[in-house]
Amino acid sequence: MGKLRQLWKSNKLLLIAFVFAALITVVFIVRTVVFTVYWADPSHRDQAVAPWMTTWYVANSWDLPRGVVADALGLEIGAARGVVLGDLAAARGVTLAQLTAQIQAAAAAFRAAQQ
Repeated sequence: MGKLRQLWKSNKLLLIAFVFAALITVVFIVRTVVFTVYWADPSHRDQAVAPWMTTWYVANSWDLPRGVVADALGLEIGAARGVVLGDLAAARGVTLAQLTAQIQAAAAAFRAAQQ
């Protein structure tokens, strides 16, 4: 405790910056672990499209780059972030099945190009 007290007295800003950087690092480590554990579960892979899903979720579930899903739906990559498919279908006046068909066609084309 003596060294910590000495650091606080002599280098407050440096100590605060170090603690802040350490906390940010811990947050990113926890986020990475949670993400890895979630997507390692086979039940989260290739899920059927549901109205609550975002374009990001579908891209991860179907193992596609986010740009493929965004392009399939006619969205810019930045604008596609957080777009809920049910809301998108309602805004466009189409069914979720039609959006799903567009994503499936783009996924098939992407996977064919990868081989």
